[in-house]
Amino acid sequence: MKIKKILVTGAGGYIGTSLVPYLIKKGFTVKAIDRFFFGEKFLKKNKKLFILKKDIRDLTLQDIRGYDAFIDLAAISNDPSGEKFKKQTFEINYKARAKNANLAKKANFKRYILPSSCSNYGKIKNNEIANEKFKLNPLTNYSKANAMAEKKIIGLGNNKFTVTVLRQGTVFGYSPKMRFDLAINGMTFNSWKNGLLPLMKDGSQRRPMIHLKDVCRGMYFILQADSLKINNQIFNLGGNENNYSIINLSKIIKKNIDKK
Repeated sequence: MKIKKILVTGAGGYIGTSLVPYLIKKGFTVKAIDRFFFGEKFLKKNKKLFILKKDIRDLTLQDIRGYDAFIDLAAISNDPSGEKFKKQTFEINYKARAKNANLAKKANFKRYILPSSCSNYGKIKNNEIANEKFKLNPLTNYSKANAMAEKKIIGLGNNKFTVTVLRQGTVFGYSPKMRFDLAINGMTFNSWKNGLLPLMKDGSQRRPMIHLKDVCRGMYFILQADSLKINNQIFNLGGNENNYSIINLSKIIKKNIDKK
């Protein structure tokens, strides 16, 4: 069954404002759902783009009917915000997305994709690599809510409804709606603007990194993949070659900033 029409929540955010135009260029019709706190200006008007300004906690069957695939990006999307807004984080990252997956199934969607996070693994030893079978140890409200959503959603898939979870690394790269609280983006920006490179703690902490363009490619790949191979499956989105300690990242960023 060919995917033609895609619904994207969180479409006005850092990933969404890159993913939506990417999907449109691939030929899809997209319904972009967001509260659009920062306005709709980051999404260019297009005949294949339809906007719904709404909180994902309030979505109904009527809001989503007529689409083939659901990419549920909307979330409170970092640890500090998750700690400050605990109630909202669990309502949005967990309860609303669990509800959305069930709504998508009722509305006869073909696919549902939950963008989750590799932070769900928590702290691991330096000699360990966390594959998809690695035991979860979420340490923050953000990662705990994501892990709860995964548990609730995996298993909903059947022969008509494909469900896939993507545990993303820490995203970096340019987007129309930029974020500078992410590791590489923040270090690069501060190095350029202030001549200072913030390490966040002692810099020994490791992060799996993934470029925003590869996030978009990953979503597209899952939309096209054989459902028998991805249904009710969890995949890390990224690669071992992009696992870095913050201190090593800082050296790479400094080297490139010094060239400018």
